[in-house]
Amino acid sequence: MYELTVERSFSAAHCLRDYEGPCARLHGHNYKVQVTVAGEQLDEHEMLMDFGELKALCDRVIDAFDHQYLNDLDAFAEVNPTSENLARYIYNQVAEGLANQPGSVKRVKVWESDSSVATYQED
Repeated sequence: MYELTVERSFSAAHCLRDYEGPCARLHGHNYKVQVTVAGEQLDEHEMLMDFGELKALCDRVIDAFDHQYLNDLDAFAEVNPTSENLARYIYNQVAEGLANQPGSVKRVKVWESDSSVATYQED
């Protein structure tokens, strides 16, 4: 099994609805996102996929979040914009973008700070 991992970042604000605590107030994070894809087969260039293509796909997904108020986005109209929900959303969007590729998304990690990370993966 081969794995490729890329890291991207974005800055955004949010607040947690129906939550008791400081995160209920408007605040921001400098998020770091790590996307890992995996696959059994290499292509004709001996790559699972081109790192540049994976980075571009991830950028297309997360650019919609950069410098935004996450609560206002359609993706978080009915769920809180937590790191967990960000990770799941990014996972699903990248998976859709990889539909015609030999690899598939293995996991997505989203850091909202240097010491707090949420991971989403499907088994």
